[in-house]
Amino acid sequence: MGPFEFYNPTKLFFGKGKLSTLKTEVPKYGQKVLLVYGGGSIKRSGLYDQVVSLLGECGAEVTELSGVEPNPRLSTVHQGVELCRKHHIDLILAVGGGSVLDCSKAIAVGAKYEGDMWDFVERKAVPQNALPLGTVLTMAATGSEMNGGSVITNEATKEKMGWGSKLAYPAFSILDPVHTFSLPKDQTVYGMVDIMSHVLEHYFHLDTNTPIQDGFCETILRTVIETAPKLIDDLENFELRETIMYCGTMALNDMISMGLRGDWATHNIEHAVSAVYDIPHGGGLAILFPNWMTYNIDVNPERFKRLAVNVFGVDEAGKTDKEAGLEGIQALRDFWTSIGAPSTLADYDIDGSDIEVMADKAVRFGPFGNFRKLQREDAVEIYKMSL
Repeated sequence: MGPFEFYNPTKLFFGKGKLSTLKTEVPKYGQKVLLVYGGGSIKRSGLYDQVVSLLGECGAEVTELSGVEPNPRLSTVHQGVELCRKHHIDLILAVGGGSVLDCSKAIAVGAKYEGDMWDFVERKAVPQNALPLGTVLTMAATGSEMNGGSVITNEATKEKMGWGSKLAYPAFSILDPVHTFSLPKDQTVYGMVDIMSHVLEHYFHLDTNTPIQDGFCETILRTVIETAPKLIDDLENFELRETIMYCGTMALNDMISMGLRGDWATHNIEHAVSAVYDIPHGGGLAILFPNWMTYNIDVNPERFKRLAVNVFGVDEAGKTDKEAGLEGIQALRDFWTSIGAPSTLADYDIDGSDIEVMADKAVRFGPFGNFRKLQREDAVEIYKMSL
């Protein structure tokens, strides 16, 4: 493994009944709170009323920003920044899934920047300050509750790109599996695909002497595979929701990536697709990741074989590393299909007409990926394989 620096300042409150910690955490940052949420599901579930009541108990003055999109838009970030400045907000409280949290991170740094927050996404500037952020998670997927990353869509230019900063880590995050009970089956599936994809992005690296990190990755993958079929048939099972929620956090809170550099090409390729077509991120990953794997198996067939054997139980006897690895890729595809994830871009009525456009977006900052550096023509081929 390589030398590394580990940093994660987020205080995590995990488990049933932890929402009450709002009463002790919020006053640490001030009275003026921007409450950020999405399309109204937290109102239907009753979580909104609980949060507002607890904020009232600790004397908070609440300003609201609702309607955050599944692929959060820059215009919504701008609205949030304006509200922070107008109301002199002390703390942003994001209540929702990864999109709400990602949007709130962008608001947090944007409110402390004189220019346009999009400058950070385009690598034209680096955040120097941010408002504190607290989160109440309602969907296990992105791991945004315990990392400094965020993905924002510029709807004007049809660009969707990730960015990150140490200043964007939540100060605290509250994770009660009960708050994910109302998540419908399709969103639950997309979340589990996203979790597995984060682990796979870490798993495909070129570093050596990483038995613990690889073992962590394999354990999370096996756990999701074991839990997912049960959960989609029992969406209000606390233990199953709890397991998946913990997997989601561990998949992207930097714990499994110490000393290694993951790939992240597939996320880049998918962001270009959902920038143009606004499809669910998890759905796009389910389509693209097996094709990225097939396209790149020759980089290190042994690594693909290890995944096949240790995660999917493929019998390697009498097979080359590549043959066993290809079986593992098919097993991944079959598993995602079995729980209801899409397998082709055609499942979203996407044809090949915008492949060139998407490929241009994928190489916005030049060649990408760490397991294998991909060029524009590589992205084109993976898109074609995914039709």
